[in-house]
Amino acid sequence: MMGPLEGIRIIEIDGIGPCPFAGMMLADLGAEVIRVGRPEPSHLQAAFDLLSRGKKSVVLDLKSPEGTNALLEIVKTADALIEGFRPGVMERLGAGPEVCLEANPRLVYGRMTGWGQSGPLAKSAGHDINYIALAGALHAIGRKGERPTVPINLVGDFGGGGLLLAYGVLAALLETGKSGKGQVVDAAMVDGVAALMASVYAGMQQGFWSDKRGENLLDSGAAFYDVYETSDGKYISVGALEPQFYKVLVEKLSLENAPAPMEHLRPDKWQELRPKLEELFRQRTRDEWCELLEGTDACFAPVLATAEVFEHPHHVARRSFVDVAGVKQAVAAPRFSRTVPEDPKAARQRGADTEDILRECGINLPKSGE
Repeated sequence: MMGPLEGIRIIEIDGIGPCPFAGMMLADLGAEVIRVGRPEPSHLQAAFDLLSRGKKSVVLDLKSPEGTNALLEIVKTADALIEGFRPGVMERLGAGPEVCLEANPRLVYGRMTGWGQSGPLAKSAGHDINYIALAGALHAIGRKGERPTVPINLVGDFGGGGLLLAYGVLAALLETGKSGKGQVVDAAMVDGVAALMASVYAGMQQGFWSDKRGENLLDSGAAFYDVYETSDGKYISVGALEPQFYKVLVEKLSLENAPAPMEHLRPDKWQELRPKLEELFRQRTRDEWCELLEGTDACFAPVLATAEVFEHPHHVARRSFVDVAGVKQAVAAPRFSRTVPEDPKAARQRGADTEDILRECGINLPKSGE
């Protein structure tokens, strides 16, 4: 079985970050993703190019009329195209939405940017940190009395960006199935992060969430929802929010004079509980705490380093990771009961499918360098 997107052809204009991630997610679920890249060689070995796994690779010089014309011929055979350039770049290359939709009226044209296709910042440069800053997410991440903590680029690039693009393209493809018409999907990371912040925005306006970092229920303010150091210098996480789970945590820790369930939700009790948990968790190693708490309703998990993740028994039991060309990587997500995707395949060498794809589209171009 090839996955639920088998039979869908998507062109991905080569880039970095969120657009290739969206293409990876779509390829993982069975779509035929054709990565169209520049003639210049990549400095990343194919085995480690996880964002290009499972995709076909075509090399075209889109700065030449021949390359652009070849792309438009491939567009005629595709269901969607995704690109991650600044607004106006694809238009200057002669392959903007208007041209592509003229070639294929059913095409879904997905555009991935930081600021969006319109607005005063649309044509400005930026990165993940800037987009999450403007959406309020960066302000909310950090501990009490400290400046905002810079997270790795999962919130903007991948959660608010690549996943938003994949989601938008699939939604548009469903609509095309009904209307027979294509359209443009404007996926902006700042919009995606704003969507991720929905509950925080709501809590702020209701008075449930404070703009003061590290003083809220889910931002390290609550002592029972935080990370603690163990005796061996490692860390564990607890997230015992609900009264019944907090009760389990207190009982498992044999914690004396702890706030009672429900009382534990009062912010004035958090600093009373914190030093007790800090002192207690420093008395045992991370593995000893795992032995006591892992698998219980105390809402506990060890904080694993990246290299440790692959061997954790839960991941092993679910076969969450596979070895592809000697490189460990996550399997396709989410999982399906019937249309089960195949295991990921290593990225193809740059340009490996150029001749086959162009021949299929009736194009006969000279090889690069001739």
